[in-house]
Amino acid sequence: MTTKHKILIVDDEEFNLDIMKEYLIGAGYEVISAENGNLGLARLEEHHDTEVIILDRMMSPIDGMGMLKKVKSDVRFCDIPVIMQTASALNEQVIEGIKAGVYYYLTKPYGEEIFLSIVKAALADAKNKKQLKEDVTKHKLVLGMMERASFHFRTLEEAKNLAYFIANCFPDPETTIYGLNELLINAIEHGNLGITYSDKTKLLMEGTWRNEVERRLNLPENLTKLAYLSFEHLGNTLKVTIKDQGNGFDWKNYLEISAERITDPHGRGIAMSKMMSFTSVDFVGNGNEVICKVEVSDKQ
Repeated sequence: MTTKHKILIVDDEEFNLDIMKEYLIGAGYEVISAENGNLGLARLEEHHDTEVIILDRMMSPIDGMGMLKKVKSDVRFCDIPVIMQTASALNEQVIEGIKAGVYYYLTKPYGEEIFLSIVKAALADAKNKKQLKEDVTKHKLVLGMMERASFHFRTLEEAKNLAYFIANCFPDPETTIYGLNELLINAIEHGNLGITYSDKTKLLMEGTWRNEVERRLNLPENLTKLAYLSFEHLGNTLKVTIKDQGNGFDWKNYLEISAERITDPHGRGIAMSKMMSFTSVDFVGNGNEVICKVEVSDKQ
């Protein structure tokens, strides 16, 4: 018997709770609900196996941001992805939420399709991050002495294995692995295979993204396309350069979290890499080359 994913929904409007319950239960999820932030925290204490929290921003006596801060400060729950509902996705509020730990937003009103796609994306992202954190600890090697190395990769599996390896060259591999994985996948899917932003949105909504990546990898014109990674340890700077054979993209639009794209099921990878994993992330030329740096102290 397949275990249902458990979702906690917190909203002080009964109508909103009923709508979300209808969507989630209809899609096969187990739903736990709460009418305010304090009850939400109590439900979380009762259900440690909660996998996603959907949280309304405007509530009382404790609002969504207040509950979010308590969740993210608790080591038992800090890795649970939080979807924040808001009636106004102002850029300042989005940035505030992202810094506090929100990764997904839903702007009211929303339809069932986008609602369920965001929940699905949050579950997939949480699973991926958990897997990355667990697996990176299995690849602990004596890499601190490595000064320079070059690699090529072509497939998603090769990118993942390379991300594990290179992350262990950094003082905080569990943080670095996320950004490396995002940028290596970007080099394959958007770079070498030409999957556009709108293409990926549609594929994720349909649940066919990985199948399409594999299909394109096996097309004759893509069989010899490679992406490249170089690592350099330059004094107190750790530098990774990733380059693909694609035509590039308008990278300037993706360096920061955008309120216009915040409800999309993807599109945060570059900004989150810059925010979480590296001291700096700089694209070169048309965007098919990116240079990532981490500054380290002499004590590390």
